[in-house]
Amino acid sequence: MSRHPSFGKAGKTANKRNVLKRYERVDVLKKLGKWKDSEEKKVTGLPKTPVA
Repeated sequence: MSRHPSFGKAGKTANKRNVLKRYERVDVLKKLGKWKDSEEKKVTGLPKTPVA
């Protein structure tokens, strides 16, 4: 049984993603100096971050 072409190739997932996970956004904010671990901050409602 063959796979439908809409499923794509196996190596296609290695492309650069344009959306970050929450923990990745927190890491970017830490690098930019906009996130401090000492403060109690919510993980929801994070500001937009540039995708590097």
